[in-house]
Amino acid sequence: MKRLVLKFGGTSVGSIEKIKNVANIIKEEFSKGREIIVIVSAMSGVTNDLKKKSNLISENFDDKELDVLLSSGEQVSCSLLAGALIDLGLKARSWLGWQIPIVTNINYNSSQILKIKTEEVSKFISNQGVAVIAGFQGISFENRITTLGRGGSDLSAVALAKFFKADSCEIFTDVDGVLTTDPSINNKAKKIDKISYEEMLEMASLGAKVMQPSAVQASMIDDILIHVRSTFSKKPGTKIISENDIDYKKTVTGIAYSKNNAKISLVGVVDKPGVAADVFEPIGSNNINIDMVIQNTSLDGKTANITFTIKQEELKKTLNIIEKNKKKINYQKITHDGRLAKVSIIGAGMITSPGVTHMMFRSLANEKINILAISTSEIKISVLIEENLTQRAVKVLHEAFGLN
Repeated sequence: MKRLVLKFGGTSVGSIEKIKNVANIIKEEFSKGREIIVIVSAMSGVTNDLKKKSNLISENFDDKELDVLLSSGEQVSCSLLAGALIDLGLKARSWLGWQIPIVTNINYNSSQILKIKTEEVSKFISNQGVAVIAGFQGISFENRITTLGRGGSDLSAVALAKFFKADSCEIFTDVDGVLTTDPSINNKAKKIDKISYEEMLEMASLGAKVMQPSAVQASMIDDILIHVRSTFSKKPGTKIISENDIDYKKTVTGIAYSKNNAKISLVGVVDKPGVAADVFEPIGSNNINIDMVIQNTSLDGKTANITFTIKQEELKKTLNIIEKNKKKINYQKITHDGRLAKVSIIGAGMITSPGVTHMMFRSLANEKINILAISTSEIKISVLIEENLTQRAVKVLHEAFGLN
């Protein structure tokens, strides 16, 4: 018998009517003779509202108590959906993470799943039951409730598909699948029928919000078939599969972007072994992620300019850290810009297609969009530009690479 993991996001269960619609989708899948495990997110907006409430109590709300608070949203939607299935005549029950249990480490607010006990749920679904499991949560070996980070229900779904040896993991959302770019800034975006794990990971990491990056990575490691589809239509959606199963007819698969980036440049840094480590060690120890890094050495080889990017909200903190370490770093001056965007083209077809870099840069130049920094990998090229030019850049690249 085919076993499916079905995950429904916050927009899919955002109201009572939507929950009833989801229950009908599950009933239809169940009627085909399939074993069904369902994972649900909190109703849309609930997690943000709970986070705001914690901030009203304290700006330094305890991490462990925050996990207890935020995980309650999934408990509500989990129970409502199980109740809706029972009302349709199905045998169903809800499970919270600690009841299964889904065991995680102790990285509260951003835990990783270590193991999942499968016996009780497996017995239930093999006896014609539908298991409805709260996503985003687990329990640590300290016997405390944990959460998996924002968007963590995707990670719950992939992990459950792995431990329960599901034939497929279906991610239901409010769009028809993975699109070539964000339709809110380019209405000519179109659905991608198939995309590789590697491409999806790049897109998710670079700003596409269809799936959480760690969930894509987990599915890639265990070769779990992911099907992203709409809760609100019968269209086939997008399959995320192995690179070996994709025929690359297009060089570029999609365009991703992220706003709220900041750039810091250290000018006239004394060029000596270990200087980059001196710059980035105190930043990293303060849990600030560095993205792009560019280092240019002067012609005489005595000094260098080091430019790097971070998230906009980390700018002030990072500048303070650098100022505190000025004597150790030994630079002449520092400049920064806090309103930048990163725009990226992604596609495994770029590996065997010369001229992609030129086409990207020429397309942006023709629109008079200045490139402030560049980073590359085998399947992506990212550029840093002024934030107010994001939409224009995405549109021109989308057209240049034949994605309209």
